Amino acid sequence: MTATLYEIPGLLGASLPATGQRLPCHEVEPDTFFAESPAEVEHAKALCVGCPLQAECLAGALDRKEPWGVWGGQLVIAGVVVPRKRPRGRPRKHPRPDEVAATTAPAPAKKDQRAA
Repeated sequence: MTATLYEIPGLLGASLPATGQRLPCHEVEPDTFFAESPAEVEHAKALCVGCPLQAECLAGALDRKEPWGVWGGQLVIAGVVVPRKRPRGRPRKHPRPDEVAATTAPAPAKKDQRAA
C-alpha cells in the first residue's frame, strides 16, 4: 500500500510561528479525522473550531478532492462537503417516533384558524 504525501503551505509546522499556537490537528492522532462513527466525526469537527487555518485546510481538501475525512471542521466525502455522516447499515424501515418528530415541520394552520 502506498500513500501520497502533499506539502500544504501553512500546515507543515506543529505550531504557528508568530503566535506559538498549537494546531488542533497536531494534538491528536490523525485517525481522529478519519473516524467511522458519526459521534467520532462530530468530535473531530469540534476540534477544528477556532483553528486559525480552518478555511485554508478545507479549501485545500476541496482542491485536492480528498476522498474522505474531516478537513477544516467539515466532513468531506468524495471531494464534497456533507453535513453529517450516516451510521453504518440500512436506514430503519419504520423510523422511531422521536426521529420523525425531529424532521417533521409543524402543519400549516387551517384556513378557519387564521381568521381568528
